[in-house]
Amino acid sequence: MTLNPMQPAHPAKSAAPGKGADIKTFATALLLTFGTGVLMMDGWALLDSGFGAFLGLVAGGFGIYWWRSIQGKVFPRELSTKSVVILAVINVALALLLLILVG
Repeated sequence: MTLNPMQPAHPAKSAAPGKGADIKTFATALLLTFGTGVLMMDGWALLDSGFGAFLGLVAGGFGIYWWRSIQGKVFPRELSTKSVVILAVINVALALLLLILVG
């Protein structure tokens, strides 16, 4: 009589992220870049000087740092749709603020 040791079960294969994850990552990169640029223009419009643009750039850097502290990475592979939508709403609000300041 031979003893057959138990074989480990095959681990479940995790589903690789698809095109949706790539699109959300691209949208995040686009929105973070656009938002930083709009913050720079908002700063320029508020202070009417290059120093305002510099302050907008610093604010954009802090915003990206804040985003990374929430998500774990600046461009995480797995990102919720809710996060991308919130980022888009913030960008729309910044763009509307710029239009109000300029107009």
